[in-house]
Amino acid sequence: MPATSSVMPRTQREQPSLDTKVQPAQQRASETYERLLAAAAATLEDVGIERLSTNLVAERAGVTPPALYRYFPNKYALLSELGKRLMHRQNVCVERWMSEEVLAGGTPALEKALTGLLLDTYEVTRQTEGGVWIMRALRAVPALQEVRLGSHAEVTAAQAAMLAKALPEVPAAELQLASRIVVELIYASVELLFDEPQDPEAVARVVAGMLASHLDRTRPAAAQAAAQSVAKPAAKRSRKR
Repeated sequence: MPATSSVMPRTQREQPSLDTKVQPAQQRASETYERLLAAAAATLEDVGIERLSTNLVAERAGVTPPALYRYFPNKYALLSELGKRLMHRQNVCVERWMSEEVLAGGTPALEKALTGLLLDTYEVTRQTEGGVWIMRALRAVPALQEVRLGSHAEVTAAQAAMLAKALPEVPAAELQLASRIVVELIYASVELLFDEPQDPEAVARVVAGMLASHLDRTRPAAAQAAAQSVAKPAAKRSRKR
């Protein structure tokens, strides 16, 4: 009988815990918690994802490794918390730029808002210590992908709901798909600005124009669908006469 391999398939391997062990309740504990996160961000920016370690973070924060482990079980828990905070800052940009009024304002208003959203998201990420490396970690490390995907799912749902009010004739599934693609393209465009020496304003204008132009195609299609839905019952009544 052939020997059974003890190596588990990659998809079945146990994922590292991302949960913090203790939520700081007292001021001193809270200061240590924040110091560890700041040290993790600074160390990540210095050494990258692969070389980041809890020992390096603890040394930089001026605490012992056991003190770090009191709050974070591993480096992935540190990255997870940094990722959640960055995602929150980026999502605030969405709330600042996208609204029902913008969607009701037509394509020019939407294009202007999307341009501002992309530039704002880029700037927030640039000003966050280790921001680009946190973004890269959320995409590259399987255990952390849910932080990014979960955040994007929340934003997608909110944007799809707003679009449904502006375009009630369009099927919900189509609006959900369009919203998901917009969220992902904005995020990918921000990554591009860190990966290549591109002009942020030029990239933002191109991406915003591409995304907003889809609304031009959606509005006539929605109006035509609505007209057809009204015309069919009228035609049936006419035949009956």
